[in-house]
Amino acid sequence: MKRTAVMALISICLAAFAAAATSAPQVPIAADLDALLSSVYKPNEPGAAFLIWKDGTVLVRKAFGMADLELGVRMEPDMIFRIGSMTKQFTAAAILMLMEQGKLALADPITKFLPDYPTQGKTITVEHLLTHTSGIKSYTEIDEFGPLVRKDMAVPELIAVFKDKPMDFAPGERWRYDNSGYFLLGAIIEKVSGLTYEAFLQKNIFGPLGMTHTYYGNAARIIPRRIPGYGPGPDSGFSNAEFLSMALPYAAGSLLSNVDDLAVWNAALLAGKVLKPETLARAWTPYKLPDGTSTGYGYGWSVGEYEGHRMIRHNGGINGFSTDGILFPEDKLFVALLTNSSVGKRTPDAYNFRAAALALGKPLPAEPKAVALDAAILDQYVGEYEISPGFSLKFFRDGAKFMTQATGQGAAEVFAESETKFFLKVVDAQVEFTKDAAGKVTGMVLSQNGRRMPGKKIK
Repeated sequence: MKRTAVMALISICLAAFAAAATSAPQVPIAADLDALLSSVYKPNEPGAAFLIWKDGTVLVRKAFGMADLELGVRMEPDMIFRIGSMTKQFTAAAILMLMEQGKLALADPITKFLPDYPTQGKTITVEHLLTHTSGIKSYTEIDEFGPLVRKDMAVPELIAVFKDKPMDFAPGERWRYDNSGYFLLGAIIEKVSGLTYEAFLQKNIFGPLGMTHTYYGNAARIIPRRIPGYGPGPDSGFSNAEFLSMALPYAAGSLLSNVDDLAVWNAALLAGKVLKPETLARAWTPYKLPDGTSTGYGYGWSVGEYEGHRMIRHNGGINGFSTDGILFPEDKLFVALLTNSSVGKRTPDAYNFRAAALALGKPLPAEPKAVALDAAILDQYVGEYEISPGFSLKFFRDGAKFMTQATGQGAAEVFAESETKFFLKVVDAQVEFTKDAAGKVTGMVLSQNGRRMPGKKIK
């Protein structure tokens, strides 16, 4: 890059910001939010680090629960977590940096950089990989992946595991979350730059921005303030997370960071210090399918809105850790919740969204009161509703209970708020059924964490 002097100045400024964030006095957190997070991340259980940053000021920086159950170490805000799929925004930014340097184009076929990759007679572009629309089967979903989780594998070696699998759909035809696409983006970054994925990020992002607490995952390396993660254990308890070679998530999920560095990163994005404004705007624009349907996903970030405020977001889930980061760019507001457990009801998405809504000054309403409905009313909603190709919600009755089940997920009870509006308790989500002029049920709208997802009744 030819911006060495400028980047050096940016590094000094953002390093100062990071130091200020680390030493900032604790601003009292709202009592209801404090109570919420304390009730989820309890004093003697795996914990969380939480931060609210707004327009250059850290408003809240707090830790809950435990960092290490075996050593009895309490969580502190600067501790370092695996961030899982939050890695994808860094991978996307790296690709866009190379694009700005003229070293690749998003319309380039991936065979320009990976000539031996079998595209099965299709044209798969770099943009298809960025937007989860390539149709390549996600390697984390195939049977062969399970036995490999402890094995350190080179990039070509793991690509060989999934490259010959049948495609899920034609490139660009549908949207389906795909770790294989981001794994391949890492390989493209290495091919184009001549650096390893880790070295490229360190040279072009972490180093210049002063992100001194962000790393590529490595089990052997000594990383100060890194904490262990926990999974579900017997009797609703916890166990040490299953081992995972960090060579396997790679550019789809291998990074480690803390809330302070993530604030630095988002500040740098907003200040135009990572990508040109027009490039970032493109990354934060939802990709559309050929029929005009919005995928709700740009390049490495989910894109939505809450109460008229644009919302840029990504979460992460990896062995022993669950993470979430939300940015309202026009409000210059960033909220992060990183946790060292991967246990169902402790995942941070709903709690972080509730915190973000509170910080935005538009708190979510209290959970509605459930009302009883006649079975005949519930029966009219029974069926399957397609939200996107390959993803749907099924609604059915289980005795007196009204249930829903998303594609590839377990069933959960749904509670009525009115004759057409329902809500879930296991996640912060609402469902409203829609009818035509004749009163026939034609669809539904799922609202979750600020995103509205309409679904058409297909069965």
